[in-house]
Amino acid sequence: MTSPIAPATAGTSTRPYLIRALHDWCTDNGFTPYIAVFVDEHVQVPKEYVKNNEIVLNVGFEATSALKLGNELIEFKARFGGTSREIAVPIDHVIAIYARENGQGMAFPMPSDAAGGDAADNGKPDSTGAPSRGPRLAGPAGAAARKGGTALTLSPSPGPASRSNAEAPSDPTPPSEPPSPKRPSLKRVK
Repeated sequence: MTSPIAPATAGTSTRPYLIRALHDWCTDNGFTPYIAVFVDEHVQVPKEYVKNNEIVLNVGFEATSALKLGNELIEFKARFGGTSREIAVPIDHVIAIYARENGQGMAFPMPSDAAGGDAADNGKPDSTGAPSRGPRLAGPAGAAARKGGTALTLSPSPGPASRSNAEAPSDPTPPSEPPSPKRPSLKRVK
């Protein structure tokens, strides 16, 4: 007699379902859903806003148009620096989804093809020296340290509060307003 429980290798990834569920939870509770994305040649995002092979995107309905949270791809249009851009993110490149207002959400493993290390996102190192905004993987450096079965938690990181839409800042200089509360970032827990 066969077991009614399917083997662990059967079925599709749970990641797209969890992303949609957390997106719905954020929306239902009046929170702004953000996704942190590992950027490589498979991701279509404005490369000028990528820092350390990562970008954080507002995927709320107010900040996007034609949002599709599919099983293989997240697609939408958003404005960056006043220009509408088409965004396409493979589901396996989403490394976190969380509520901007309270940092609650879920982190996911890095994509398997990221094992090659931290290649430059656009061929140039980050010359600003500014910390990246949104979730950051804290702990031992390098992509190899981010892989595996260790847990990730959100913790505050420095940086100004994010804008309420998907638009990333076009001016890298800090604003003249007072510093805002710290934003959540990912921190490795072993």
